[in-house]
Amino acid sequence: MQNKPTPIPDKEYRYDAFDNGCVLLNKKKNHLPVMGWNSWNAFGSGNTERLTKDMADALVELGLAQLGYQYVVLDDGCYKSERVDGKLSNEAMKFPGGFKALADYVHAKGLKFGMYNDIGTNLCAGAAVGTCGHEMTDARSYMDWGVDFLKVDNCYYLWDNATFSDAANVKYVYTPNIRSIRIVGDAYDGSFQAVTDGILTGRSGEKRDTYVTGIGTIDGTGPQPSPVGTQSSELEFRVNVPKSGEYLVYVTYATGQEDCVGSWLQIAVGNKKQSRIFYDDFLQLTESAEEFRESDGIPVSLEKGENCLRFMNHRRQENTLNSYAKLLEGLNLVNPGHDVILSICEWGKTQPQNWGYKVGDSWRILNDITFCVGADGDPGTGSWSDDYTASVTSQYNKAVIMDEYAGLDKGWNDPDMLMVGMNGLTDVMCKTHFSMWCMMNAPLMLGMDLRRVKKGDGIWKIISNKELIALNQDSLGIQAKRVFCSLNPENPDTSYIVDNNRVDILAKPLADGSLALSFINLSGERKGEYRVNAMDLIRKIGDKMINQDTFAQAEEYRVLDLWSEQVTVNATGSFGVDELTPYDSVTIRVTPVVR
Repeated sequence: MQNKPTPIPDKEYRYDAFDNGCVLLNKKKNHLPVMGWNSWNAFGSGNTERLTKDMADALVELGLAQLGYQYVVLDDGCYKSERVDGKLSNEAMKFPGGFKALADYVHAKGLKFGMYNDIGTNLCAGAAVGTCGHEMTDARSYMDWGVDFLKVDNCYYLWDNATFSDAANVKYVYTPNIRSIRIVGDAYDGSFQAVTDGILTGRSGEKRDTYVTGIGTIDGTGPQPSPVGTQSSELEFRVNVPKSGEYLVYVTYATGQEDCVGSWLQIAVGNKKQSRIFYDDFLQLTESAEEFRESDGIPVSLEKGENCLRFMNHRRQENTLNSYAKLLEGLNLVNPGHDVILSICEWGKTQPQNWGYKVGDSWRILNDITFCVGADGDPGTGSWSDDYTASVTSQYNKAVIMDEYAGLDKGWNDPDMLMVGMNGLTDVMCKTHFSMWCMMNAPLMLGMDLRRVKKGDGIWKIISNKELIALNQDSLGIQAKRVFCSLNPENPDTSYIVDNNRVDILAKPLADGSLALSFINLSGERKGEYRVNAMDLIRKIGDKMINQDTFAQAEEYRVLDLWSEQVTVNATGSFGVDELTPYDSVTIRVTPVVR
């Protein structure tokens, strides 16, 4: 196995190209959020062929397939623990018929078949069959089996300190601590101190007394950092040289393999649109992160006058993008016309909202929504709130301000599978949970044992709500924007708020010119009156609306409550709720009436 990531010769796979809007490898666009069932929350790694067939049968028998729940996805625990002749193989006791036969069974039901893997060496449950280094072989297997969907995890990843990876892999993620640089060339010798002369950008870096540390990308797996803003730091120097030519850069640095201190350095000249990378590798190790030394001279080309020298390490994001791209490239080579959905599951670690759209159809934004998964006979347990990530609100609080990263031309923020039907959540919580996911254009992947659902019961009524599903699957493909937050009325759409003692109002433009509004009480307390008016909505999201003039000038509006199915006529242009009970929500569809 190689001891460091491969070079990245194509600029389109680099950080500076993340915001250019261009997808890679002919990734198909315009996929709406997927709907289906995934085995993990229901059965963990204990899923079987029999259980999978039962779930496929249930999707059809419960009428869920007709509502759009099409994908039946095997999560971790389905492969043998080792490769067989270099290939993936079914775990014989749990999946005796093999994956091709199971896919045929699912397809015969009019459904689509999905599977799971990992960009690391092993799967999260431990099987040593990760796709790393086997991308082409695995792509061929998936095409042979008839796979329509791939969820690809990030455990045991070689180039980051991901779950179950070597903690020392943080050395790939950050630059060394930098004290100073020296530029030497024809008749020029200039020294620059990192703290006083350097310009620190982004959110991860920090200036200490005599050096700069933390130059890299913020780990987004946990709930602490906001997903909005520049996630990576760089240290920039403005250097004026007397003539164009070749110069040597000497860096005074100290390496480490701990949070905020690594040993990988990238040096570029020029801004993001016109940059050229001159160094992208390890620096020689020092005794410790406090023992500084000067590097050998690193050649760079500078132009006469002012130059922008950037010292950085964007490899946390670049490596992960390239690993997912390798699998997509393999699928393309095996079957150029494939339409496999690629679900990126690296838990928000590398801020995939910045780059995921280039190769993926969706990207997880946080760690798992629950760590208390079920088993055959045990529904598992979900939580409304949690200090970490394992809850409805932890996922929602991040996803709700990530609307600008999603769309038909990109893909979808994924706050993980639905926990509707698991223990720990009341029917009211499940209703609000489902409303949140539909408004945010999240993939609607059921995570329950569907044998526990009866047609017409409370859970069935939630997951089969046609009006809510229609919001999620609306052809305009716009994630709802938070237009009001009781804890921050000034900047509701970009402020990251984890205090759940609040009410949010979400607004989602729809393809027919109507607007969906959701009034959400995240707290366990009863909340009073909240309203929003038509002109305020147009001011906040009018550029995303169809026929905003019609909406603004309407004399009245047809208002449909998507849960009670009650229809009212509104002539005031002010929409709201008089009261919200704990954890409850009201979601309405507002249609301007044209006479």
